[in-house]
Amino acid sequence: MTTIKKPLRSAKSYGPKDKDGFIHRSWMKSQGFPADVFDGRPVIGICNTWSELTPCNAGLRDIAEHVKRGVWEAGGLPLEFPAMSLGETQMRPTAMLFRNLLAMEVEESIRGNPIDAVVLLGGCDKTTPGQVMGAASVDLPTMVVSSGPMLNGKFRGRDIGSGTDVWKFSEAVRAHKMSLDDFMAAESGMSRTPGTCMTMGSASTMACLMEVMGLALPFNATAPAVDARRRRIAQETGRLIVSMARDDIRLSTILTRQAFENAIRVLAAIGGSTNAVLHLLAIAGRLNIPLELADFDRLSVDVPLLVDLQPSGRFLMEDLHYAGGLPAVLKELTPLLHLDCKTVWGQSIGDSFAGAECYNHEVVRPLAEPVNPVSGIWVLSGNLCPNGAVMKPSAASNALFKHRGRAVVFESIEDLRARIDDPQLDVDENSVLVLKGCGPQGYPGMPEVGNMPLPRKLLERGVRDMLRISDARMSGTAFGTVVLHVAPEANAGGPLALVRDGDEILFDGPERRLELLVSPEELALRASTWRKTKPPPAYSRGYYRLYVEHVMQADRGCDLDFLTGSSGSTVDRESH
Repeated sequence: MTTIKKPLRSAKSYGPKDKDGFIHRSWMKSQGFPADVFDGRPVIGICNTWSELTPCNAGLRDIAEHVKRGVWEAGGLPLEFPAMSLGETQMRPTAMLFRNLLAMEVEESIRGNPIDAVVLLGGCDKTTPGQVMGAASVDLPTMVVSSGPMLNGKFRGRDIGSGTDVWKFSEAVRAHKMSLDDFMAAESGMSRTPGTCMTMGSASTMACLMEVMGLALPFNATAPAVDARRRRIAQETGRLIVSMARDDIRLSTILTRQAFENAIRVLAAIGGSTNAVLHLLAIAGRLNIPLELADFDRLSVDVPLLVDLQPSGRFLMEDLHYAGGLPAVLKELTPLLHLDCKTVWGQSIGDSFAGAECYNHEVVRPLAEPVNPVSGIWVLSGNLCPNGAVMKPSAASNALFKHRGRAVVFESIEDLRARIDDPQLDVDENSVLVLKGCGPQGYPGMPEVGNMPLPRKLLERGVRDMLRISDARMSGTAFGTVVLHVAPEANAGGPLALVRDGDEILFDGPERRLELLVSPEELALRASTWRKTKPPPAYSRGYYRLYVEHVMQADRGCDLDFLTGSSGSTVDRESH
């Protein structure tokens, strides 16, 4: 039987023997391309977020060249184009503010240019989700190649992990348990190579999810950035994307509801970042896939923590790779996954890891002997978070899973930094630290400040964790009993805005409750006062204004309201 394949999208630009075709081909030939590359070859866009301002992605220039090798080998035409690079450690006020801007840029770059498929090169926390969001709204054949994690950090003969040990060292200095000289010495050993955090931060989490969702080749998530295997993955991706373009295997055929369910279960098993909640919700929204905040709790409640990796455990990404990578984790999770989900490489996800082996059961535990039986994402409800809040129990203290204490309130991040170490601060180890003004609208952009530092006077007394609540996010590398993503946020008039010093707060993690123990009548009175005194909008122009006016709350993924859904890949009008 003969199968009639759909004409290549690029043929509309490069195929016609007329004025428009002349213009498209002629200007491209100025780069030295021979005439035959425009005669029916699939055109593969390589969307690169390489930047020297984004150290995580500093190796992507080289990775792009290896993708191109594979594309040429398979008979395609690789064309690289840049996209905004979001350096989590460098951008102010927060890289999350610009995730949606990156998504807009990627979407229109893919839609507007004559390409048949796209390879997304990202790594640093917001680059991968922003790229996938944009690609999902166009829905061409799509693959992901991640920049890969750094090699393990080293300090005084032991491994140290980016982010996780930074927070520990910082608190140790504040508690006078570590000298400033030692702190500065650790800095030089932390980040030894290009690549993303080698802890299970947001970057490694998203790379793992791209792999289990079938958009990235096996071991893409864990092969170190400087390992030759990453270049081989890139070249193999280049070969494969050409056949995907010819067969018109679109992103929407890979990212199904079942693929998202697999991702949520893997998120729990790896002790992944809470940031993934926002990103998966936003990506699903672009594909019109029904996914709700409650799904993260429901789908992960029976999934234990299998990967003993910082911040929820001991090891680092390099160790996970040598232990068998994500395929070894998936093999242990077999009873809990949809094994028939499609992948870009043609196998079902189940078949892809059927032969996987684990080489270190200290790093990847058997399902029957987990690192921690409690994992996943707790989705909380109650009068303090009417639309939900989240917590990562695997990174929290069991002793605080049920807690009642009086609130110590900080109205902004500046207020927190000004008063947290004040000896006169009225706080004890049973207090609940509450931070406002750090949600999507309030900051703006929802920064990673939810893991508030503990008061110095309590650190000096040996206190190492407290219940903390905010409308902010937390780095995937961070830890502690931290309630995040409170929705609606304070700046949108959520109940968080009404909390005052001394109010009692009840947290019951196993019951998923978060309650402000103040009467409805008193809260109504406070809300009335808040509405009368709410300050005017802080931003009057540019992207900040667009973002604040249109960003959705955390329970909906913080996408812009007019970007949900897709516009497709068709552009009918010619530019000439």
